[in-house]
Amino acid sequence: MAKMSKTVITSKDGPLLIITLNRPEKLNAFNVEMHTALRAALEAARDDKLCRAVLLTGSGRGFCAGQDLSDRDPSKGELPNLGETLNTFFNPNVRLIQEMPKPVVAAINGTAAGAGVNIALSCDIVLAASSAKFFQAFAKVGLIPDAGGSWSLPQLIGPARARGFSMLSEPLSATTAADWGMIWKVIDDDKLMAEAHKIAIQLANGPTLGLSLTKQAILASATNSLDEQLVLEEQLQARAGASNDYREGVTAFLEKRPARFTGS
Repeated sequence: MAKMSKTVITSKDGPLLIITLNRPEKLNAFNVEMHTALRAALEAARDDKLCRAVLLTGSGRGFCAGQDLSDRDPSKGELPNLGETLNTFFNPNVRLIQEMPKPVVAAINGTAAGAGVNIALSCDIVLAASSAKFFQAFAKVGLIPDAGGSWSLPQLIGPARARGFSMLSEPLSATTAADWGMIWKVIDDDKLMAEAHKIAIQLANGPTLGLSLTKQAILASATNSLDEQLVLEEQLQARAGASNDYREGVTAFLEKRPARFTGS
């Protein structure tokens, strides 16, 4: 049974939580209510022991157009404190996705612009419809990429492409995004949600403790030296090797049967 708020819809399919941004008339641009609703949904996913993966998408013809600028219109009085907006709303949600102890899949069903791109890139696996477009719109209004974009873009596509994509504000096709390594895969529009759901369910039924530790290792690699990363791998692999999932995975392999992982 789906639970609905005005701006975010959540529903469960067994161990999978599906989160849908739901302001289609605004291309799912963030206002305060949607920031808050997304945070509540992500916190619920994090804390729910029965939830083992998350699928994030948007309703209507777009994934997310970033911040609703009518909420931060400088012509209506004092200039807004955009640093406070990031600290209060965007950054906690980016951290929740990055630190989520379970896989997060993003299905980009249409336009992703501004912080909408960067929220998507904070997810673990990003699938995009073939008609989807990515657009770093910040330079159009005199701003910098935020919601983690100035960090994730150079990590994913390199500094030269990150500068061009961000400073020229030219739209990027889903195919180019995949070719550049910014996203995982491009899917035909009519097959996107089925494929995203299939992958998310596969992850939810997988060894989610090991997947969580994989997330942790890859995230740390951005700032670790090789030696630091090797030490971290030792520590994380020791935890993974002591898990029920490792025991089950090896046993299933030797018995030539599908593994029944529990995430523990």
